[in-house]
Amino acid sequence: MQEHSVLGQVALGYSPMVDRRREVVATRLTIFPERPDALGSAADATSLMTALEAVWPRPQTSADGKPMRPLDPVVAGARAPGAEKPVALNIAGESLLRAVLATCPPGQFLIEVPAFMAGDPAQADALAALHRAGSVLLIKGRPLKPLPPEVLACFSHSLVDAGEERRTDGGAGATSGVRKVTTVQTGVRTSAEAEQAFQRGAVAVLGWSRDEAVLKGDLKRPVPADVTVVMDLIRGVDREEPASRLEAMLKREPTIAFRLLRYLNSPAFGLSVEVNSFGHAVMLLGHQRLKRWLALLLASSSNEPGARVTMHAAVRRGLFMEELARPHGDPEMSAEMFICGIFSLLDRLLRQPVAQLLEGVPVPERVRLALLGEGGPYQPYLQLVQAVEQEAVFDIREASEQLMLQPLEVNAALLAALKAARLVD
Repeated sequence: MQEHSVLGQVALGYSPMVDRRREVVATRLTIFPERPDALGSAADATSLMTALEAVWPRPQTSADGKPMRPLDPVVAGARAPGAEKPVALNIAGESLLRAVLATCPPGQFLIEVPAFMAGDPAQADALAALHRAGSVLLIKGRPLKPLPPEVLACFSHSLVDAGEERRTDGGAGATSGVRKVTTVQTGVRTSAEAEQAFQRGAVAVLGWSRDEAVLKGDLKRPVPADVTVVMDLIRGVDREEPASRLEAMLKREPTIAFRLLRYLNSPAFGLSVEVNSFGHAVMLLGHQRLKRWLALLLASSSNEPGARVTMHAAVRRGLFMEELARPHGDPEMSAEMFICGIFSLLDRLLRQPVAQLLEGVPVPERVRLALLGEGGPYQPYLQLVQAVEQEAVFDIREASEQLMLQPLEVNAALLAALKAARLVD
C-alpha cells in the first residue's frame, strides 16, 4: 500500500453477515476516518476503492453493464457453491460516504446509507443511478419521515440495531417510513439475540455471537472421531514422526485426508506443484510448516450448530495475526501467530475449556500464554484482532498504539488477511 493511501487515514473493522441458515453470506467492512473533515474528495474515494479492489475485484458485467455475480447476500444465488460473497461498506464519515456514492463502480459493493442521507433530496440521483446499475443499497436507521417511493425503491434491506423496537411482520415497515424492505439486524452479540432477531423476521444479522462468554464446556464430553484424528496428527507432526505413520492416522478418517489436501492445494497455499498425499506434503513442506494447516483443519472440524460462523472467524483471526507478524521477518513468529489466532476460538468450536484442549494439543509457550489470557507477546495482537472484529474504533486505536502500529500497517494486514481468506473459503 502506498504511504499516501487513504488507508493510512482510517481505521477498519469487519463483521460477518449471517442468514437464517447460520451461513456467512457477506462481510461488512466498517471504515472510520481518523479525521472525518479531512476525507471526502473524489481522490479519497478513488484511493479507497483501489485498495478494496485488490481484495474484492470488480465483478464481470453483462451486456447492459450490470454485475453478473449475485450481489444481494440474502438471495439464494449468493449462497450457491463457489459464489463470491459480497462486501457491505459501512462508511462512518459523511463526507467520504458522499464521495464514494458519487464514484463507486456500480455493482461492486453493497453500500450502507444512513437514513438522514437517504432522505436528502441532493442524494436522490446518485442513489437512483447506483440502483439502476445493479448496486444493492441498505438503509441504516429510521427516516424521520417517509421516503419518496422512488427513493425507497433503491433500497433492498434496512439495518436496524438490536436495541431498537421492531415490529414482527417479517421486516416490512420495520423502519419508520420504509415499506417492502426486509430487515438486517445489527448489534447482535449472542446466538440468543440472533435467534430472537430471526423470530422477529430479520433475514440476516450482523456480528452474531462474536462476544459470547467463553463456554465452560463439559469435561466428560466425548471428542468427535475426526477431531481426535487431527489432534493425533498435530502431536505426531510435533514429534516429527515418519510420514508413513502419519498417513496411517489419516486412513482412519478419509474425509480428513481429503479436506487437508484441498487446503494444501488451494491458491492460498501457493505451491507450484499439486500435493497428492500426506507423505508428499511432508516431503515438500517439512513437519513444522504442516502445523499451520493442521491447525486450520482442526478449527474446521466442528459439526456443532452455528459452527460455520465461528470457523469463518477463526480462519480470519489466524490469517490476520500472521499478517501482523509478517513485517518482523520471523517465520517462526508468523507461524505461531497464525496458530494463536486459529486456536483462540477452539474452545467455542469444540465446546471444551481452553486449558483442557491445550492438554491434548501441543502449542508453543507464547501461544499458550495468549490463549489462557496470561499475557506474553501475542496477547496484545489478539486483543487488536478482537477490537477489529467488534468494530470498536477506540479499542482499535488503543491496541494499535500499544503495539506501536500505524493505521496503514494494521489496515494493510487486515485486507491481506481477508484476501487470503477468500482463497481458503
